[in-house]
Amino acid sequence: MSKVTQGVFQNIRVYWLAFIVYWGIVLFGYDTGVGGGVVSATYFKEHFGLINADGSVNAQKSDAVSSNVVSVLQAGAFFGAIGSAPLSVRKGSTYVWDTAAIGRKYTLLMFSIIFSVGAILQTISGGSRGIGYIYGGRVVAGVGIGAISAVAPAFVSECCPKEVRGRITGFFQIMVAVGVMISYFINLGISLHIKTGPEVWRIPFGFQLVPAGIMTLGLLTVKESPRWLASKDRTEEALANLAYLRRLPRDDERVRTEMAEIEAAIHEEREARASLGLKEAFFGKGNFIRFVIAVVIFILQQWSGQNSVNYYAPQIFQSIGYTGTSNSLLASGIYGIVKVVATTLFVFFLADTWGRKLSLFVSAIGMGVLFFIIGALLKTFPPPADAATPPPASKAMAAMLYIYVCFYSLGWGPLPWVYVADIFPTRTRHYGLATASASQWLFNFVLSKVTPTMVTDLGYKLFLMFATINIGGMAVFTLLIPETKGRSLEEMDVIFGSVKAEKREADIRKQERAMDHEANETKSERSLEGKGASLSTPKFEAEEEPEIWQRSSSVEIVIKLLDAPETDTVDQI
Repeated sequence: MSKVTQGVFQNIRVYWLAFIVYWGIVLFGYDTGVGGGVVSATYFKEHFGLINADGSVNAQKSDAVSSNVVSVLQAGAFFGAIGSAPLSVRKGSTYVWDTAAIGRKYTLLMFSIIFSVGAILQTISGGSRGIGYIYGGRVVAGVGIGAISAVAPAFVSECCPKEVRGRITGFFQIMVAVGVMISYFINLGISLHIKTGPEVWRIPFGFQLVPAGIMTLGLLTVKESPRWLASKDRTEEALANLAYLRRLPRDDERVRTEMAEIEAAIHEEREARASLGLKEAFFGKGNFIRFVIAVVIFILQQWSGQNSVNYYAPQIFQSIGYTGTSNSLLASGIYGIVKVVATTLFVFFLADTWGRKLSLFVSAIGMGVLFFIIGALLKTFPPPADAATPPPASKAMAAMLYIYVCFYSLGWGPLPWVYVADIFPTRTRHYGLATASASQWLFNFVLSKVTPTMVTDLGYKLFLMFATINIGGMAVFTLLIPETKGRSLEEMDVIFGSVKAEKREADIRKQERAMDHEANETKSERSLEGKGASLSTPKFEAEEEPEIWQRSSSVEIVIKLLDAPETDTVDQI
């Protein structure tokens, strides 16, 4: 059995967790691609008054509705991403984290239900209810998607071992690509087989309930994040869940070492941020640069051109010569297939081999070069308006778009989510991902509003603009960020300067000693119980009684040992 196969079986429970959680990300991709195809359907335009009296399409109304159907989803998603972060509550003159946060698993359950309500509203639209139900449903569904897009990568990243974290977290982009591909082919099937009737939009919108239902039911089979549990002082549950996910006994050295590292990082965060509030969360030592990276990486991702193609693929392909709804939808469907295959190959075979920086750099350069080629071809060989079949230049541009999406899938597709999930400490990871996700959805919204106009007004210049951003912005940015491949989540504090490496190593050693002491004491107690002996605590004078015996839980002994001088040993205590 190969090492890769052994790794898959060893981490099968983590793969299952990612598979279930990322069905919510299928919704992300599906809703990204479905709107443009639905609005381009002739019957949709007729039913919602987008056709002039002479039978021609009212371009102004059509562009406005197309833009609105896509953009209101992003507006809802922006607020969903922000709202998914745990709330802070006021105590005296400071803000502290709300300890009643419900965790990653139940947050996802809650927002999957909210999303389903939005999907139902979209599905029942039409008739006397008008297009308002579509807009309202898209906003509600957007709130659900925005929250899921922030919580899901945090949940998966916190459960992954560092050796395969890039691969498993990278499932995010595979599921996005799967969702986009499904939306393209459902729209294609509708265009070929259903010409009239509300099913033109009800089937595509109603299908959203399928992945939402799979995720909701599947979440009942997975465990809560060990790192989140540890941050809430639920240490025993955290250790049990960590051992379950690693498929190892609780007393296995690898499990205990990883747990020691988690506990050490949490203890350091509490020491450094005893009165942690919003200011400290964003501007605390080593934190601000992480938030800057998280926001900038997603702004650049949005302006790479990919989401403009995703949202308006039929219109994009029409602009380069694939006239007719069926031709443009078929070209879009092939684009979706290429994206799924390329993303899957990268995530499984290169994500944890090339590293984050090299992948992002190669991806940006490749995308930029291909967009320059497409822009040059479109300028030199503008497509005829009414060609029955796409001319050779249009086929060449379509091929360039297919190669472009391969380069996108090589880096800037999956890795921003992986990278941002990597860099934040446990207690601020969700805030970091919520901020990053919100910035992503904000610029999604901006692009969804301006892309139809840019496609119409800029023509070939649109591709030249995206090319410049890819090479001049994204490639340069990649050179400035640190590598995170093969580093544990707890090591990120050292990389970004929140804690010195020497202090982290000392805290881990203390944590390991504390856990060994607990394990030895438990074995001793069990041995005495097995012999029928009654367990008694050593007698000490009140003034001499060691503090180590005055504990009510394993958490307190851990804190006492962590606070002890580094030269102390368990025996000396």
